[in-house]
Amino acid sequence: MEALYLLIPISTVLVFLAIWVFIRASDSGQFDDMVGPAMRILLDDDRPGPPEKAVSDSPPDNGAAK
Repeated sequence: MEALYLLIPISTVLVFLAIWVFIRASDSGQFDDMVGPAMRILLDDDRPGPPEKAVSDSPPDNGAAK
């Protein structure tokens, strides 16, 4: 029975703390756009990018005879 004198106030404080955190998050705009980030993943741009130049380790050949 004595444990309830400690557990009830602690659980009440935790509930009010969770409600306060939720209200602060919703007031700051945390839950404004719940669909946009999820749809951004699905609507990936699959077009190929510009062709990349081939990189070689040898110096460029300027047409000079050796």
